[in-house]
Amino acid sequence: MQGELLREDQSRSPEERLRPDRLRTDCPVLLSERLVLRAPHEEDIDALAHLANNANVATMVSRMPHPYTAKDAADFVRRTNIGEIGKCVYAITKSENGAFIGCCGVEPGHDPATVEIGYWLGEPYWNQGYMTEATHALIDMVFRTRECVEQIDARCRVTNVGSRRVIHKCGFQFQGSGLAASLALGGTVPVEWFRLDRKTWMSLRSWGALR
Repeated sequence: MQGELLREDQSRSPEERLRPDRLRTDCPVLLSERLVLRAPHEEDIDALAHLANNANVATMVSRMPHPYTAKDAADFVRRTNIGEIGKCVYAITKSENGAFIGCCGVEPGHDPATVEIGYWLGEPYWNQGYMTEATHALIDMVFRTRECVEQIDARCRVTNVGSRRVIHKCGFQFQGSGLAASLALGGTVPVEWFRLDRKTWMSLRSWGALR
């Protein structure tokens, strides 16, 4: 199923694969060394369902159900592209072949000067630096295109060592701990809260010291 998706995506022109959704004009396509971050497409549904239907992923993402079906994936793509989920939601894809590998996004915070980012990556792509690379691109977009935003928040489960490592590599500082809902687990889980402010980002935006 996933191989069929990749073959279909490769048959499309680069312009088609990178097209920004017309309803997301303030969420530009983002390019990094190995990745393209763009609006989720219908062609992502099979790969999205395959990668998200994994308890190791779902239990670390607050609003991801488990099991995760193709219907859930189709609904997610539809809702993101009409703006019902977050402010900017991106499919994370590999620039070499268009393969879908995960998602990241930006949500409004508790005030206009704050937004919150979230992300997940398919387990086959863990520990290869993809999530740090995608998060750098997302953070750069927020601070460069949204002058009113002064700080970005991020949260992760206290047991999510990989996510905490990404957060630290992106310059976030620990703020506190608390509880957050987990749809997959049907309850609440302990989480840690981190923040990156604009001044810190400006001093680190080459990201060289954090790689």
